[in-house]
Amino acid sequence: MATANASATSGGVAAVIEASPPAAGTVGGVGGSAAAAAASSSSGAAEDAAAKSVQKRYEGLVVVRSKAIKGKGAWYWTHLEPMLVPNPDTGLPKAVKLRCSLCDAVFSASNPSRTASEHLKRGTCPNFSSSPSSAAAGGGGAHTPPLPRPISTIHPCPSSPSPHQHRHHQQQTRHPNRKRQQPAPPSSSPTYHQISPLAIVEASRFSSPTATDIVHSSSATPPAPHLHHLQQAPQQHQQPHLVTAGGKEDLGALALLEDSVKRLKSPKASPGPALSKSQVESAVSLLSDWVYESCGAVSFSSVEHPKFRAFLHQVGLPPVSRRELAGARLDARYEEVRSESEDRIRDALFFQVASDGWKARGYPGSKEEGLVNLTVNLLNGTSVFRKAVFTTGKVPPKYAEEILWDTVAGICNSSGGEVQRCVGIVADRFKATALRDLENRNHWMVNLPCQLQGFYSLIKDFARDLPLFRTVVARCAKLAHFFNTNSQARGVFHKYQLQEHDHASLLRVTPAASTSGAADSWDGGGRVAIHRTGADAARNLAAVVAMLEDVLGFGHALQMAVLDDSYKLTCVDDPAARDAGDMIHDESFWNDLGSVLSLVKVVRSMAQDMEAERPLVGQCLPLWEELRAKVKDWCAKFNVDHGPVEKVVERRFKKNYHPAWSAAFILDPLYLARDTSGKYLPQFKWLTPEQEKDVDKLITRLVSREEAHIALMELMKWRTEGMDPLYAQAVQVKQRDPVTGKMRIANPLSRRLVWETRLSEFRSLGKVAIRLIFLHATAGGFKSNWSLLRWVYTHGRSRAGMDRAQKLVFLAAHAKLERRDFSNEEEKDAELFANGEDDMLNEVFADVSSV
Repeated sequence: MATANASATSGGVAAVIEASPPAAGTVGGVGGSAAAAAASSSSGAAEDAAAKSVQKRYEGLVVVRSKAIKGKGAWYWTHLEPMLVPNPDTGLPKAVKLRCSLCDAVFSASNPSRTASEHLKRGTCPNFSSSPSSAAAGGGGAHTPPLPRPISTIHPCPSSPSPHQHRHHQQQTRHPNRKRQQPAPPSSSPTYHQISPLAIVEASRFSSPTATDIVHSSSATPPAPHLHHLQQAPQQHQQPHLVTAGGKEDLGALALLEDSVKRLKSPKASPGPALSKSQVESAVSLLSDWVYESCGAVSFSSVEHPKFRAFLHQVGLPPVSRRELAGARLDARYEEVRSESEDRIRDALFFQVASDGWKARGYPGSKEEGLVNLTVNLLNGTSVFRKAVFTTGKVPPKYAEEILWDTVAGICNSSGGEVQRCVGIVADRFKATALRDLENRNHWMVNLPCQLQGFYSLIKDFARDLPLFRTVVARCAKLAHFFNTNSQARGVFHKYQLQEHDHASLLRVTPAASTSGAADSWDGGGRVAIHRTGADAARNLAAVVAMLEDVLGFGHALQMAVLDDSYKLTCVDDPAARDAGDMIHDESFWNDLGSVLSLVKVVRSMAQDMEAERPLVGQCLPLWEELRAKVKDWCAKFNVDHGPVEKVVERRFKKNYHPAWSAAFILDPLYLARDTSGKYLPQFKWLTPEQEKDVDKLITRLVSREEAHIALMELMKWRTEGMDPLYAQAVQVKQRDPVTGKMRIANPLSRRLVWETRLSEFRSLGKVAIRLIFLHATAGGFKSNWSLLRWVYTHGRSRAGMDRAQKLVFLAAHAKLERRDFSNEEEKDAELFANGEDDMLNEVFADVSSV
């Protein structure tokens, strides 16, 4: 009896069992509370609901059997047929039974799976292993029960529901354990003669139901109109049920017990596919690599989530423990990858150290913590991650210098060789302090500032020093603050925002504008006061650009808002509203705003391309020359004075300039140009006299004192003779990138290889060229997730936690550098949910540029 109750609880589709009225005190089943109420009350509404539940139960079994016969269900439905047992007094459905089509035996419909196991699998059915024809022949001698009567012989008794029925239905409550039942509206009550069931059985054949026939009623289903006369029908066939000491709370444990018994009976019946040991190990290794390479985006605890464990079980994999992932498996994977990295560094003749992250960005909610990545750039164009340094607050230059030099010494000691193997360092900070001091103490080193950081710093220079930029920022801050704080203006603006963009929001403002209220943005004469605006914009550049993009993106909504009658009424008493309206009506304001954002877009697009392509040091001068040309075109397009803009660009160029830019540009065969005689010569004409002197000084510094004059003589020969045209053309061959569509160098390594082969006569100059032209001009590489930084500075203060974080960063960075993936998952998610905002801004830029 306990097994039957447990089976009824865990039977899937068969969990809703018979609907005959149970005895009082029944424990178990989904409709237990409603059945108990039916047993204690003689009202017809309870029987009405029970009859309707029986019908729904029967229809559900018919649907399940139909699908199973088509190959979408359990095997046993081919031999088991649902039946309706009518009430002998009313002729309406009372219970659902299952009939074996092989031997005509009838069973309870409480658990079809259990019935199939006991009757068919255990050999109780004499005809299970034979064909249906033989089964019929074999059963001829036995007592043959009367054939079921078709459902068409049951006639409906239509009647309208009484007020008593309706009130009684409203008082019924749904059992809390009933999950699969869906209430049906009264208007869709089924008429039993319209259903096409298999058969219906006379109730006299089942006068002694077993204890497994648990009765379920549907208290949430309103009574059907044609079951109204069941209110007066007497209650019959009460069934005894198992009552356990724990009551209904024992049903879950009983269900687990039944499931365990089933698994022991048929251990091979596993839902997941059978995988070999090697396949399981390979799959778990891939899973662990995915967790490690997510670098904190995927929590270790997520592998123990019930849903994830269920997924592993479905695909035939064993459960994975978070302690296993964060313990022995992490250590083994780290040692394997670290050994591979050491071998690659040991095979390289020279290398460069790249250091990115000294300017702490911090994770959301923190402005102090940061992660410094130290990467090794090799001669073959690949990069290998070395280690990560977690910083807090502003890092002093001396500390950075110690970290950089310890990294260089550690690489050389672990891989063998002298420190002269390190050609130089590229970093996003400390050009004038740590990098310069290391270069002065080690004459063979070429320490470069990151060009990516230089371009982003140029945008800050524009925000701080360009009068047009400061004016636009101040006016937009005034405008955004007014519409965010004035309730009437904000309401009108939101109305047109909804019309134009299908959503309403506040305009993003800079922290300075939100705290000070932009009170000093206007002086008494109505002109913009731009003091402190440039400095604030440089400190909060991201927020400033976001504010400008909001004002321009919602420009049409702002223009419609100031034309609204309600806004005009606001202007009568509010001078700030009139000033904002005048600003929005001013065409020059929108032209200036569009020009500033266009300038930001010019520099930012070049920086993004630089981040993706990772240019070498020889490309620095051409990049800045390209920037100058684009800025000049921008000035002509928007009718802006070129003098102040050029002054800002040149000042930033001088801050970032390094003599290696000029030397690499001259020695790199990629930038040779054909002259009138057909020779491919270095382009000294693009260098200033000071830059030509820098080339001589750098070459003499990178060679020994005895070779200095020889290197200079070879430089003069290189200047006059250049390279063989055939080899020069082979180095400069380009092909289209199938991903981006841009033209790229077909063989980037050829620029170095030609110095080692074709130009081997330049012995001293060739040594300098090989060490220079492979150097990277940007320090950016691996980008960590904010989630990792958050975890480190919350739980990684211990030695074990910091060691685990170092290993995670190492594995994630190694994998991303192998794939040349220089983005992080959080940025990709932001792009995914941006929903085309960049396209909208591009359209706005195009519209403004056409004004």
